[in-house]
Amino acid sequence: MTEPFRFTRHNRAPRTVAILILIYAALIAAIILFDAAWWLMALLALPTLPALWDLYADTSAGLSIEGGELRWFTGSRSGAVRLEEIKYMRFDTRWDFSVRVSACLRSGKRIRLPDEALPPHRAFEQRLTDLGLQVVRHHFRVF
Repeated sequence: MTEPFRFTRHNRAPRTVAILILIYAALIAAIILFDAAWWLMALLALPTLPALWDLYADTSAGLSIEGGELRWFTGSRSGAVRLEEIKYMRFDTRWDFSVRVSACLRSGKRIRLPDEALPPHRAFEQRLTDLGLQVVRHHFRVF
């Protein structure tokens, strides 16, 4: 029996805190130094609210392979699929160099794994091939 593979990512990380501090400092500096409209800076701060909520709630996401199952979770969502149901794993490299992973099942169904639950793609791909799963890579496809 192979040893289990587990990956967990917590959103309360120093990197997230540093990025939020830099963004808010830049917006405040724009108000003070350049007399920017406060309501415009507030609009620019709106996209940071989900990250602020994740930081406050300390949400986590992750993935594990054990007991013949591939399981993932992110926030309140979760899912699982038996390894023998998987025909192949598809790794799509996007134009922004991010990698999306889908489990293509023998039934023809395709399950996209949540991005925030994915481990580093090279280690994940190696683990999948070690388990005998076929991995298919597609680079820079438009569709």
